[in-house]
Amino acid sequence: MRLDTFIALFFCVGVFAEEPLDCNNAWTTVQINQCMNKELIAAETLMEQYLAKSISRYTQDPTSVSSINKSQMIWLDYRQAHCGAVFNTWREGTIRTAMSVDCKIKLTQQRTHSLWTSFLTFEDSTPALLPEPQK
Repeated sequence: MRLDTFIALFFCVGVFAEEPLDCNNAWTTVQINQCMNKELIAAETLMEQYLAKSISRYTQDPTSVSSINKSQMIWLDYRQAHCGAVFNTWREGTIRTAMSVDCKIKLTQQRTHSLWTSFLTFEDSTPALLPEPQK
């Protein structure tokens, strides 16, 4: 390889090096989508913690565990279909991905709260097994 080709390749790689993502100042479509994806991952991680705790609460009740797992799979299908419809509605614009991811974030936060309400709280004054999830 010629030296000038090597130098050109070296500088090209530097141009494409990823800078740290500052989500407080994101303004391009790519940056906004990346930030929203980070937010979705955080929401999904929290939901998975609440789901796991819900399942662990009922480990002695296989019917409840099966029902919780089944409802989660159906909910995931619903979220995919609903947010896919949102994506398709905005298909003509660059905002389509952001709208779809925002839909997933909101539904995931709602699902986390629903898991908390349905499986991790008690009717009496017993403290909930996990804190109430915040949006």
